[in-house]
Amino acid sequence: MTIGDEQIERVRALVAAVPAGRVTTYGDLAAAAGLASPRTVGWIMRTDSGDLPWHRVLGASGRPAAHLAERQLRLLAAEGVPIVDGRVRLRTARHPFPESD
Repeated sequence: MTIGDEQIERVRALVAAVPAGRVTTYGDLAAAAGLASPRTVGWIMRTDSGDLPWHRVLGASGRPAAHLAERQLRLLAAEGVPIVDGRVRLRTARHPFPESD
């Protein structure tokens, strides 16, 4: 997988733009950044997101990854994100992005 600095910075900017109390998905970010796969966003988030609100990025199911679940849900709940049975209510909490060019 070849990912350029421009793609990394685009994803970083999109994640940084998600306001407190809202969330996005890896797929939403991929579409907004013009990337072919949510997995590319996942790779970027794993390698270059320590200074970003990483907790606002979820899988399409609205559930956090098991190894992050407790911490991520706690951070999201503190921001007022609606959570039911360990899953974020994406219908009400999803941050909209404009379509990619």
